[in-house]
Amino acid sequence: MRGIYTSVTDIRRKVFTEVARMAYEGGDYAKKIEELPYKIIPGEIATYRESIFLERAIVGERLRLCIGLPLRPVDENKPISDGIFESAIAEKYYDPPLVNIISFACNKCPEKKFEVTNLCQGCLAHPCSEVCPKGAISFDAHGKSVIDQEKCIKCGRCRTVCPYGAIQKMERPCAKACGMNAIGSDEHGRAQINYDLCVSCGMCIVNCPFGAISDKGQIFQLIQSIKKGDQVIAAVAPAFLGQFGPKATPEKIKDAMRHLGFADVVEVAVGADLCTIEEAEDFLKKVPEEQPFMATSCCPSWSVMAKKLFPEFAPYISMALTPMVLTARLIKKEHPDCKVVFVGPCSAKKLEASRRSIRSDVDFVLTFEEIMGMFEAKNIDFNLLEGNEPLNEGTGAGRGFAVSGGVANAVVEAIKKIDPDREVQVDYAEGLENCKKMLTLAKAGKRNGFLLEGMGCPGGCVAGAGTLQPVAKSTAAVAKYKSQAEQQNALDSKYAHKLKHLD
Repeated sequence: MRGIYTSVTDIRRKVFTEVARMAYEGGDYAKKIEELPYKIIPGEIATYRESIFLERAIVGERLRLCIGLPLRPVDENKPISDGIFESAIAEKYYDPPLVNIISFACNKCPEKKFEVTNLCQGCLAHPCSEVCPKGAISFDAHGKSVIDQEKCIKCGRCRTVCPYGAIQKMERPCAKACGMNAIGSDEHGRAQINYDLCVSCGMCIVNCPFGAISDKGQIFQLIQSIKKGDQVIAAVAPAFLGQFGPKATPEKIKDAMRHLGFADVVEVAVGADLCTIEEAEDFLKKVPEEQPFMATSCCPSWSVMAKKLFPEFAPYISMALTPMVLTARLIKKEHPDCKVVFVGPCSAKKLEASRRSIRSDVDFVLTFEEIMGMFEAKNIDFNLLEGNEPLNEGTGAGRGFAVSGGVANAVVEAIKKIDPDREVQVDYAEGLENCKKMLTLAKAGKRNGFLLEGMGCPGGCVAGAGTLQPVAKSTAAVAKYKSQAEQQNALDSKYAHKLKHLD
């Protein structure tokens, strides 16, 4: 539902804005956060749900998640502000899990079932009954089909053969969007996440039409760091194009971010260029001599999914550091005492930045949606900004990482420049369900010699859970920005020589 401004979107944005405003203003945080549900949901009459008290309770949980605090137990009496002073620190505050379901906001949607609608004509043929392997379909007094949910095994054959399209599949939207099948039900029928499977892609967040799912944020802590006087540098992912409206041109982004308190802004496309070079060199060295294929590493949801479900392929996923990490290391080489905030489209990057297996050098991670809350809290008007400092450090290849197929294309172009005679076969998949299918083909030996690119979000990074604009619109904006880069091949990056110093 990205790009459609719904009531769910409106509440999310207000929460981000009010938390940012509270952090900038300071004062009695405990008192202020208790008052915010009344500011966000004013009046006496419920607008969205059966009770205004329920609406405010849900907003209260959203506020807690936004500042990194855990959900409160439903059966205990705790204020919204519980733990807020411990979280008011100028460093990353993260208490897993990252993605959370607000139980009393959940609609208790059915996991999966097939239902006969009023389009059923009670036909004589009754093909739905004929193909049902469990005899789950009977007929009412008017000859119309009725499905016995106790007998139904959810195979969907009845739906396939109905000549009127009268049988519909009802499925929980969050579960349908989850490529890991990580969402089930608790004892009350509410959605529940299996964290052993969850890879924090955030697709459930943007697909829940009740706004019951949210990830934890770091806006509060980031602003504490800025106010403390830390040198905070923003590393902005290539998918930022067009995210903040038509007036938020690349030339104005640095100016806008400085108004928020950032010391500087760097294109993550620079790190994407370095990642491209490293993956191109690894592919030429290892495939097929040392391994049958190589998979890209930049999307954390994709790489974690692959390692969870296809552990035998873990060595074949590129060991190159991701663009986020390479950019952060590059920044800290030049500014050792600074703090780096990655600003991007993705919930999973918050998890990646917190991993202990690899030093990320990323101090905070914010989504585009969260940084938009900061812009609104500071009343940033892009129409009034001069925009004299363009972002022009990355090549077209690095900027292309934002869209599906862009990573593989960048690596292939680099390989062609290194070894013009080398033919590289490529396959790429977007969405974890399709990524699994691609790896299943690889397991069957049908992707030997290939470069495989996986993207957890359908459409690539421009479709991440923290984006603001429709995917097609963002894809077009990135394509235009990519074409405007002074250099198009990652090997021509002026930072290429620094790659060996970033381990």
